[in-house]
Formats: sequence, structure tokens, C-alpha cells
Amino acid sequence: MVFEPPQRLVRALGETAPDGARWLEKLPEAAREAVAVRELTVERVQVPGGRSSLVVLVRTSDGGPAVLKLAPARARPESERAALAHWNGLGAVRLLEPSPPADGALLLERLHPDVSVRSLPEAKALLEAAGTLRRLWVEPPSGDAAHPFETVAERTGRQAEAMRASAAGDPEVRPLVSAALAVREELLAGPPEHRLLHGTFRQSKVLSGERMPWLAVGPDPLVGECAFDLARLVRDRVEDLVAQTSGAATTRRRVKRLAESLEVDQERLRGWTLFRAVESGVRARRVGRDQDAELLLEFATWL
Repeated sequence: MVFEPPQRLVRALGETAPDGARWLEKLPEAAREAVAVRELTVERVQVPGGRSSLVVLVRTSDGGPAVLKLAPARARPESERAALAHWNGLGAVRLLEPSPPADGALLLERLHPDVSVRSLPEAKALLEAAGTLRRLWVEPPSGDAAHPFETVAERTGRQAEAMRASAAGDPEVRPLVSAALAVREELLAGPPEHRLLHGTFRQSKVLSGERMPWLAVGPDPLVGECAFDLARLVRDRVEDLVAQTSGAATTRRRVKRLAESLEVDQERLRGWTLFRAVESGVRARRVGRDQDAELLLEFATWL
């Protein structure tokens, strides 16, 4: 089996990972070893796949369907493993290896990789996605050792530094960056909420399954307040929102509807939506994805 990485993954790693080429070079051998040690039968590489991992559809030694996922260390696969183990299939794809080999690969329950919530009409998609997200918001693992996850303050702190650096050399984005950084400071001023969050939740991260109608995949988990997690869902289908003459009003209604349906403070959701949209827009601009950057930054002005 030739483990050819999809072009989507190659492009994404080229934009965001300094060591991406080196990881891709080692990927075919790493995939062969992960398949062999687990005695898997390979069906195919999932295409177009994700932007941070290779996803391979496989069969286990007893013939059951599964997914093998390989990601570089910078994608924090061990953090993903810890979150999936803690959720134990509640709202998220289930881990199939209680004691995995020490290779960083994940063997997961097979869902329907080509059927996401995004395939539904928009109102229904938002409803199903929000219901899935609610199930993930649980207390993080507790015990003698601290939980292994970043906090919202830590992750957004790193992002804020990159945003400041970009704004220093790009006066066009400076006002939005200043607004986003100010709202982050306000949001972090109070006592933190401690919930396990998906981290990159959006409609395409919710796939159809057999065990449950919809299950979340691909978390980049962290611990913090629920409004931060919900903020990424607010801007789903941003290209459609920007194309509408009523896009700004639709966005504000979406913030209100999602906040009410998941019992999240509306102003905190608006604030985190602003921060995350500006952060994503500035990052897209930094790596040359100008069209994405334009959409995201226009969306941010509506908030």
C-alpha cells in the first residue's frame, strides 16, 4: 500500500508547519509500521482528508471497520487521545485502543467520513452541531496528576503574541487586532470556567455514525469556558454569510440563537467569536490565503 498524503494535507503543512516536509517524508514508513503492529488491513486513504493528519480507512484483525489517524507532534495527538478517552464515546468518536502502541497513531471507530452535519440545511445543521457540542462539555479529568490540556488563556496567549507581531507590520489589520486583543483581556479577567472543550468545533467536524446519528471528530482539546468553543461554530459557512446582503444581521441572530440554545452568555460568545475570527483572518493573511483572510476579517467587523 502506498500511503500518499492528500494534497490538502501537503498544502496545509507547507503553510503552517516548519517541519511539515520532514514529517511528510517519514509518513509512509510510519503508516506502514502503525498498520503492521496493529495487524490492520488497509482499504484506502481518506481524500480530501484533513489539514493536520493522514486518515486511513482500515479493517481490524477481526474484520471490523476502523480508522487509523496519524498526525505530527505539533497537532498534539496525545492530547486528542486523552480527550477521546475521557469522553469515552459520549458525543465523540470512540478510541478502539485502551493500551495503544507508543507511536502516536490513533485507532478510531469508523464513522461515515463523507457525511457531515454540513450536508444538512443550515438551520438543521446548526441545531445538530450544537446538540453534539453540548455533550462534550464535561469536567476535565481529575486525580493526582493535572489534566494534560492547554487552557483557553494559554492558547489564546500564544495566538495574541502572533497577532501583535502581524499587526506591527500590517497597519490594515491593526484596528481589528487591537479590538480582538482588548476583548480577550476583558473575557479573561474573571474566574475561569473549567470545561473540556473540543477546540476546533465546526459543522465539518461532526460526522454521521452507526452508534449515534452524529459524533464529533478531530478535537484539538483545551480547558476553559464553553463560549470559546461555540465561537467557531458561529462563523460556519462564512463564505455564504459574506455573500448575503443581510450577512451582518444573520450573524447577530446566529450569536443570539446559539447562545440561548446552549445557555451561554451572549456577550461572551460575541467576544470570543470576534477574537477567533480576527486570529484566523490574520493567520490566513500571514500565510498568503488572502481570500480566506478577507472573508474572516469582514465577518469580524460585524461583531
